[in-house]
Amino acid sequence: MLSEESARVVRATADVVAAHGEEITARFYERMFAAHPELLDLFNRGSQANGEQRQALAGAVVAFAGHIAGLRPLPLGALLSRIAHKHASVGIAPNQYVVVGRHLMAAVAEVLGDAVTPEVAAAWDEVYWAFACMLVAEEARLYERAGSGFERPFHPHRVVRRQAETADVESFWLEPEDGRPIQHRTGQYVSVAVRLPDNSRQIRQYTVSSAPGRGPLRITVKRHREDGQRPAGLVSTHLHDHVRVGDRLLVSPPFGDVVLPQDDSPLLLVTAGIGITPAAAVLDELATHGSAREIVVAHADRSPASHPLAAELLATATGLSRHTVQLWYESDADSAAAPAGVEVRSGLLDPAALRLPAGARVLLCGPLPFMRHVRRGLLDRGVPAERIHYEVFGSDAWLPRSTPAAPAAPAAPVG
Repeated sequence: MLSEESARVVRATADVVAAHGEEITARFYERMFAAHPELLDLFNRGSQANGEQRQALAGAVVAFAGHIAGLRPLPLGALLSRIAHKHASVGIAPNQYVVVGRHLMAAVAEVLGDAVTPEVAAAWDEVYWAFACMLVAEEARLYERAGSGFERPFHPHRVVRRQAETADVESFWLEPEDGRPIQHRTGQYVSVAVRLPDNSRQIRQYTVSSAPGRGPLRITVKRHREDGQRPAGLVSTHLHDHVRVGDRLLVSPPFGDVVLPQDDSPLLLVTAGIGITPAAAVLDELATHGSAREIVVAHADRSPASHPLAAELLATATGLSRHTVQLWYESDADSAAAPAGVEVRSGLLDPAALRLPAGARVLLCGPLPFMRHVRRGLLDRGVPAERIHYEVFGSDAWLPRSTPAAPAAPAAPVG
């Protein structure tokens, strides 16, 4: 994939580039947005503000370079698929890779200075374009499959229903204005683009929290409040405060590679907070088809009052023929009030206490620290990495921390 000379140079310089990765990507974004302010509309301002986007980009480029230079193998197909699905969901165009490449290589030169000889610059330029060409090809396939394209990535939908799930969570049901039904796979997400009061546009991804063929698409949105580490969610706040039944939203076709595996293997769904949305879609599909698969549902939340879709989850899961439900609440846990067959525990979710059917596939969704903790616990219990699938929304900061030692392998996908 790389020329032998470029691979030699990358192997010799990879540690230096990795050590300065976030500094390089910070300078890259400064340069690119100064030259192309219109591209700000494609990026999550919250992830830009707290550095998550810089970390994710630096990790992805360095991990890819290490892979093709023979330093650190990683599940390349899974990495490319995850990024390509996110890019297609916001309408990334092939010519934008030219802009990114120009400013990224300039940032490398500015940060590393004289260490970037013509030989080093040529090798890392080759890395970037190998990565970019693979992504462009994969994104083209995704656009074709979705009947969409970067020229028109969003389609107008109407909000036909809205429902409060908790104090900070709302569900919205969306119908396309052209009347054409949207086909999605259970676990996929859509992007929603909104125009904010300052006339900027922001895009966020939300899991379709209902099964295919159930009428209007449902998305379930948590209002993200300012927490000291990141600002309040721009899009979630806008949806909660301003979007009502009858309003129009711009919505992408469904994307995402973490979907319900279509074999008969047992399933362990492990979620926290608003990460419950893909599990809700999975349970909806299994119940709709009267599935006899063994299913374990494990969810962690701050309290029963903050648990979104709780009544639906319990009703759907307990209606399946082979089910286990395990709930962890940080406060107000009441095992005596739980329905028959539902375990309720106090405190944080303990991976060692999860019911683990033999041969189960695991779907994880929740905050990154939660998923890292659960994944590590399941690996320690002997679950093969390739059977643990996860979904991340926003910047995938999992990669920089986990790839060198134990690459995350979302082989068959969640949202």
